[in-house]
Amino acid sequence: MSYRDKQYETCLCNVEEPGIGILTMNRPKAFNAINVPFLEESYEILEGFHLDPEIKCIIIKGNEKAFAAGADLKAVKDYNAFDARDFLDKVHKTIFMIEDNHKPVIAAVEGLALGGGLELVLASDIRVVSETATLGLPEINLGIFPGAGGTQRLPRCAPINIAKQYIFTGDFFDAATAERIGLANVVVPAAEVTDTAIKIAKKICQKSPLALREAKNAINTSMNTDIKAGCRAEQIAWSMLFASEDEKEGISAFLESRKADFKGK
Repeated sequence: MSYRDKQYETCLCNVEEPGIGILTMNRPKAFNAINVPFLEESYEILEGFHLDPEIKCIIIKGNEKAFAAGADLKAVKDYNAFDARDFLDKVHKTIFMIEDNHKPVIAAVEGLALGGGLELVLASDIRVVSETATLGLPEINLGIFPGAGGTQRLPRCAPINIAKQYIFTGDFFDAATAERIGLANVVVPAAEVTDTAIKIAKKICQKSPLALREAKNAINTSMNTDIKAGCRAEQIAWSMLFASEDEKEGISAFLESRKADFKGK
């Protein structure tokens, strides 16, 4: 059965033209707290988007009260060390399906984005944030610290001293601060978050899927290597695109002063 035909308990899955896959976290009574069923279902949907040639861009969203309010503490409170490690295996599996997905991923953030919820945002490529959103990594207040990539990704988008401040204190911060430190791409009124994300997604959908995939991979590679190795990886991917029909179409369309029609081939 295709992921499109399944009914999920913790997520909603929708596909909108022109090829936008929308994953909506759907545990409203729990403020979309992250548990194992959510991780398994969201991974299945994200993998479906990843493999689906009709999907060109992905949006992840919650509801007006919460994007996601972190791990479900009722579910994890009795974990031993091995249980905790197994849980994080599932968390990382899902988060890397966002970060490594062939399709660009936009986080549309309203309400609370705390702990693991913020770590989902940090793994996304573009972040559209409501001006009334509340963000933070409060795990230090529980005697732990961010374990789903927060200590790795926040210092890669914000100055390291700012990342340490919010990780060490557990303080919440607002959307204006998120924009100032480089975490948010754009801050808009709450009523405009989803529409803004869709507007950006529609623009991305007009581009070559092959070029988007290779550009995303080249950028991600640059975060884990020196600039010479990163440029070499970029060079190989860039050159490879000259074997594609999309590259021929893109350059021909430019020279002929018309809009390109990319096929992902």
